[in-house]
Amino acid sequence: MIDLHRLRLLREVHVRGTLHAAARSLGYSPSAVSQQLAVLEREAGAPLLTRVGRNVRLTEAGQVLVRHADLLLDGVEAAQAEVDAVAAGRLAGTVRIAAFQSAFLQIVAPTIRALSTQHPGIRLEATEADVEQSVPALRLHQLDVLLGDEYQDQPRVLHPQFQRDTVLREPVNIVLPADHPQASSRHITLSRLSGLPWAACQPGTGHHEMHLRACRQLGGFEPDLRYTSDDLLILLEMVRTAGAGALLPDLVIDADAPGVVVRPFDVQGVEREIFLLTRQNRSPTIQAVTEGLLAARGGSGT
Repeated sequence: MIDLHRLRLLREVHVRGTLHAAARSLGYSPSAVSQQLAVLEREAGAPLLTRVGRNVRLTEAGQVLVRHADLLLDGVEAAQAEVDAVAAGRLAGTVRIAAFQSAFLQIVAPTIRALSTQHPGIRLEATEADVEQSVPALRLHQLDVLLGDEYQDQPRVLHPQFQRDTVLREPVNIVLPADHPQASSRHITLSRLSGLPWAACQPGTGHHEMHLRACRQLGGFEPDLRYTSDDLLILLEMVRTAGAGALLPDLVIDADAPGVVVRPFDVQGVEREIFLLTRQNRSPTIQAVTEGLLAARGGSGT
């Protein structure tokens, strides 16, 4: 009989690419993972892994087992959710959510509050994380719902094994100090801000790439990205106190934020989509949480 726990280990190794990475993510030693997989190979009666340099790759038999492991683990998760609901007499169980900062503050936190009244049997656990960092955890059932963002013309990697829903679409705005000469304009021409220092997220992030592309393509200049942080409150503070400009979506900033003005682009701007990912087979509990997240911002924007 093939052990479900060992199937989970095999799938972890498949996703992580090395025994050491799988062991680190699970809190095991590499030797313990190797020993368990050796037992699994004996149970299966066929080699499951082959080494490719420092990495490992699944054999054809290993790929078959991982494919079935996904189905089996989905079934176990659904069964546990149903048992929890029957025992509690209502929707119950733990749902784990990951989201980036502004979605955590403006979408996840209000959802947690609303669902605590609507579905008190559901325990919500939430963590701040980037979408690409969290995709393996979603695949491995370490997360249940993932909120990510995608800027216009900067598509994220597609994950056809997940179900994707749009939470909202929102414009990116130009944020300036309240005393900037352009602050009185209702709409701002980006090219007129070529001499401004800018505050943006760190290199390698979607926001950073969006900022460079907008200034180059829509403004016709290379931005002086003088201040960088993934903490959006820091970006706002650099606008307010250091005279920088920033390009920030609606969800990030209140239009009445003190010391700054928020203005749309004059003609052509940039849009951001916030989306959520779940595994294809949503339990009733995960479905309820998904609906709560979509309802938190109206499902289509603000």
